[in-house]
Amino acid sequence: MSRRCELTGVGPMVGNNVSHANNKSRRRFLPNLCDVTLASETLGQSYRFRITAATLRSVDHVGGLDAFLMKARDGNLSTRALKVKRALKKKVDAAAA
Repeated sequence: MSRRCELTGVGPMVGNNVSHANNKSRRRFLPNLCDVTLASETLGQSYRFRITAATLRSVDHVGGLDAFLMKARDGNLSTRALKVKRALKKKVDAAAA
């Protein structure tokens, strides 16, 4: 399983450990991934995602999974999240017509 957020695409970053003597060695900063279940109100279904804690706050701030997915860029989303977004668009378009 990759260490990448399924909704924002955030992955590991690299940097340096810096000692008191100012010696530098390379290190990785891993994202704070959480396994969560998010409910789609439009589709009436729940989906499991592996997302960062910051993304979870963003989803709550925007107004839920449906609103977040509609605003998200397709390049950042995982294949599973893209499937949910396509189903959501299909349902919204059918309701508008």
